[in-house]
Amino acid sequence: MSRKIILSLIILMALVMVSLILVQTNSIQKAMEIKREQFDQAANSAILRLIARMEREELAAIRMNSNPFRGSAGNSNLFPRVQDPSGIVPQSYSRAEVSVSFQFSERRISGTSFSEELSVSFVDTIGTRRNERGRPGEFPSAFDKLHESTSYWNQQYQKNLEQQISYMEEFNQGKIQVANLPIEQRIDAQNLDRGLRQELRNSGIELEFEYAIKSFSGATERLVLSTKNYKSDGKFKPFSQVLFPTDLTPKPNYLYVYFPKRQGYLLKETGMLIIPTFVLTAMLIGIFVFTIMIILKQKKLSSIKNDFINNMTHELKTPISTISLASQMLRDNSISNTARTIEHVSNVIYQESKRLSFQVEKVLQMAVFNEGRLKLKFKEIDLNEIIRSVILNFELRVKSKNGVLEADLKATNAEIKGDEVHITNVLFNLLDNAVKYSKEEPRIVVSTENRNGFLIVSVKDNGIGISKEHVDQIFERFYRVPTGNVHDVKGFGLGLSYVKKIVDSHQGKIKVESTLHKGTKFIIYFPQNTR
Repeated sequence: MSRKIILSLIILMALVMVSLILVQTNSIQKAMEIKREQFDQAANSAILRLIARMEREELAAIRMNSNPFRGSAGNSNLFPRVQDPSGIVPQSYSRAEVSVSFQFSERRISGTSFSEELSVSFVDTIGTRRNERGRPGEFPSAFDKLHESTSYWNQQYQKNLEQQISYMEEFNQGKIQVANLPIEQRIDAQNLDRGLRQELRNSGIELEFEYAIKSFSGATERLVLSTKNYKSDGKFKPFSQVLFPTDLTPKPNYLYVYFPKRQGYLLKETGMLIIPTFVLTAMLIGIFVFTIMIILKQKKLSSIKNDFINNMTHELKTPISTISLASQMLRDNSISNTARTIEHVSNVIYQESKRLSFQVEKVLQMAVFNEGRLKLKFKEIDLNEIIRSVILNFELRVKSKNGVLEADLKATNAEIKGDEVHITNVLFNLLDNAVKYSKEEPRIVVSTENRNGFLIVSVKDNGIGISKEHVDQIFERFYRVPTGNVHDVKGFGLGLSYVKKIVDSHQGKIKVESTLHKGTKFIIYFPQNTR
């Protein structure tokens, strides 16, 4: 897969992911806004109901103090039942026709029309009464009795009407007097707190709240009363409503209410939407990142594979070419096949074959080790002795480059339990790298020491060093510090990977200290007295 395709795929996936996150974020914000509007509407409705309730209770108190018609049960009646004083009720009538007409005159009191005078006229036509025997007889007194009763009713009506007018005047005067009272005299803090809590509960709000009543006079603000923890620092936006809005001249007295935990309540209410959305978004982001990492890793592995093939080609091609050339020399009749020549050519073939076999064995060994089929043979070994033996094999190579190879073996106890062959290979790989990556006049120091239950082995050189960006990757299989197409240093990129795996299998640790263009130091910690 080309670099452009990978980059385009990453950009496309990133755009899709960002778009999805934006859509989900917008949905959550809208859900929060809906919940916020519902909460605000419920809170405002509760406050308005509380204010209306306070007004009703105040009007009821004024009415009780003004109503002259209160009975023993507290009932009032504008027009009580009038009993006919005559007590005469005709039993039956024959063609009794009574025409009654009413006429009212009015007067206006406090903006309301009330009837002041009632005149009644009666016209009685033929009124007859049948006696017990059924004989018709004149009934001259019926009209008189009816007229007397109606006059009494008219008097009672006028009396009650005057009382009602007086009551209305007294009631309106009471309203005006109460409306002119200071707001603190019209409000009871306990009743306000209890009523507000009840109305909020009726609206489904169970949150703690803080409230205050403020009175305004021009630009002057006066705090009338408030709860203990009420704050006006602007941190919380309060709900506000004017108190007693139905007064004839409402005054600028306002009730302020806010909920300190309102935001947390809204988040909790929308949590059933936020939590699954957050989890799914996090999963999608994780999958996206993991996919990108896999793509980049595959790209890296592809690059490493190509480097490995190139390096292997160079490493195997040289001994094969040398062996081929030596074989041609033996077959060439123009070259004298003296014993010395044959010995030299055969020695070249042997050395190159051995080198070729070593390279192939190294690759196969790493494959076996990665599959977990490598069996280590642990026994007591002396690392100081192994180091001395390995140094002897490298002295000639170092001296050929006018370098120095030193052994600083300070460890008084250099014995560990380990596999002698693989430990030797570890030291061989580290020294081989130290020689290969030293440009000229290498100075290599191999040292040992005992510290805190560990045998510490270090290999230090003054070579080209490793940049910080590559230090953490040098132990990866097939990894080699990039040098472009220049193949001036031999190797497959397997040596340090092998070293790391062998050290780990001995329950040890390996560290690298390197400065570019100044040199590298490998430090290995082998635990002692462990099985």
